[in-house]
Amino acid sequence: SDRCSKGSAEDKSGPNLIRIIQEDGSFGSDPSIIYKCVADEVQDIKAVLLNWADDEMVNLILTTGGTGFAARDVTPEATNLVITFRPVCGLRKKTLIINFPGSVKGSQECYGFIRLVLPHAIDLMRDSSERVAVTHKEIQNIEAPKSHTCPSGLHHSHTTLPQIHKNHDLKQNRTREDFYKVAERARHSPFPMLPVQDAIKIVLDKAKPIGKEVTKTLLDAHGRVLASNVYASDPVPPFPASIKDGYAVVAADGAGERSVIGPITAGDACNIKITPGSVARISTGAIVPEGADAVVQIEDTELLESANEGTTELKVKILSVPRVGQDIRTVGFDIRAGEKVLSADDYIDSAELGILATVGCASVEVYKSPMIAVCSTGNEVCDPGVPLRIGQIRDSNRFSIISLLKSEGFQATDMGIIRDSPDEVSMKFKEKLLKYDVIVTTGGVSMGEKDYLKGVLHGVLDATIHFGRVFMKPGKPTTFATVNYNGKTKLIFCLPGNPVSAVVTCHLFVIPALRKMGGYSQPEATVVKAKLAFSINLDARPEYHRAILSWPKQESLPLASTTGSQCSSRITSMRSANALLLSKKGEGTFSEVLKCQHIKEGTYYACKKMKQRYNSQEQVNNLREVQALRRLSAHPNVLQLKEVV
Repeated sequence: SDRCSKGSAEDKSGPNLIRIIQEDGSFGSDPSIIYKCVADEVQDIKAVLLNWADDEMVNLILTTGGTGFAARDVTPEATNLVITFRPVCGLRKKTLIINFPGSVKGSQECYGFIRLVLPHAIDLMRDSSERVAVTHKEIQNIEAPKSHTCPSGLHHSHTTLPQIHKNHDLKQNRTREDFYKVAERARHSPFPMLPVQDAIKIVLDKAKPIGKEVTKTLLDAHGRVLASNVYASDPVPPFPASIKDGYAVVAADGAGERSVIGPITAGDACNIKITPGSVARISTGAIVPEGADAVVQIEDTELLESANEGTTELKVKILSVPRVGQDIRTVGFDIRAGEKVLSADDYIDSAELGILATVGCASVEVYKSPMIAVCSTGNEVCDPGVPLRIGQIRDSNRFSIISLLKSEGFQATDMGIIRDSPDEVSMKFKEKLLKYDVIVTTGGVSMGEKDYLKGVLHGVLDATIHFGRVFMKPGKPTTFATVNYNGKTKLIFCLPGNPVSAVVTCHLFVIPALRKMGGYSQPEATVVKAKLAFSINLDARPEYHRAILSWPKQESLPLASTTGSQCSSRITSMRSANALLLSKKGEGTFSEVLKCQHIKEGTYYACKKMKQRYNSQEQVNNLREVQALRRLSAHPNVLQLKEVV
């Protein structure tokens, strides 16, 4: 570019390509990259290409700009002088040269099309036989789909759904045409409905800590999990320190008049020596001087004589008899040198940060926090602030999920909205899987003709779907998959599209997984009891009821109140909710609320609730028995849980 090389315009395409190459990992974690902006002159461009190919012996040269038809668009002509044809790409000895358009969008899209084959192309060009052999073996191990030519002349693949194995992992090959065969789509889901706890167990089994890192600053450690033990290198305090503002004294002197030989303040070196009959005024935290073995607080003294208009104390009276060691912190009183102050797997909150600062840690080793990308799917959703078209609604899921993860200490990137297109879903997933450890989507996982996510996971990404339905309400279509991408296991959570379903399942499945990946030793929270303030109509599936927990005075347990209608599309049922109550049908007279999952305040609850209708004498007898238990426990509507999940 003439203008960019002179500094009159900014080159955005070159730096953008550098960023993409560094982030996508195709050339390793830290590729060596040379950058130069050259004027639109054939000889200038040729000179740079020759220098890089012949002298620097680089593996790959990417150019951007000068590929159009204007008089100054001469990049292909300059490239033609060092390779043998008017190219978009070519070879110079063992250097690959590729010409891209000059725009940010054009150069980025072109790189995206070829980036996956570039490492293999360079291996071939450089005669890297071992790496070539590995790649060829991987290619040969990919099973080709069974195909035939239909009478229509279209060559395509037909696939059948395999059996679901006991571990519920499902593999299948799926061609592009399958996505659009609406009439031939499955009428029933091939995925069994797993109990919630089985699904959570699978998720936590697949979620592994992703590594360790050292924080840049101490404050960066807040909200993280320690990856190694922390020991004190110095004692705390490192000197005998006064606990009170008062006077450093000799305890054997007892009470009585004393001469004041000087002040000692915190942070100052102490050059004073206390002898019998003398004292030194001392501040809290200051060094106790040599000769002193006790501190008397200022409240137990009386001023007898001063000088310099009251600025200097000369004599004081000690009103109480001190004891040896009184109000002195000895060396190492709080923390001994070499003492273990924090352990690996400890969560770092404000108190832990204070301890780390006290022992002199400027940074600490912590478990890496997973990198997360969140998106919504669907042609029907649009961003807030965009005028609604016919059939559209505004997307709330991304904002709810991203902010929820942030409140739990996890930063997530907004992937935006993915339209109902297999190609767009595939492209977005492939792009984000290069960088992110976890992808969370909402929508597109049910039985609709535009629900492509499971098909893309199977047929395009070759992912393992561990479950595709969960026996719960709301959240039945929740899907969890893993995929090996660039040698790393990535987690994919496809949550239902209804706003309440998305938030509920994020709490139950996504957050525990992120905690496990971030080093939490106990990613699930504790379950405690609560009393119900309302009646629940039980569903056939276990239901996670949005509730508000309060703690009335004089009550030993919190009280759970409903947020109203529990329809999964009614996002207002989440307003003010700080708990999820799990209610499920049981045998006999009772229904159990086994689990109350955290929404806002980080507390989990469990309780039992009696049914209000009784259809047999046996149930009436059971009711009397329950009433007796209630009188004994003095906790109305609360019984001892037989089982806590």
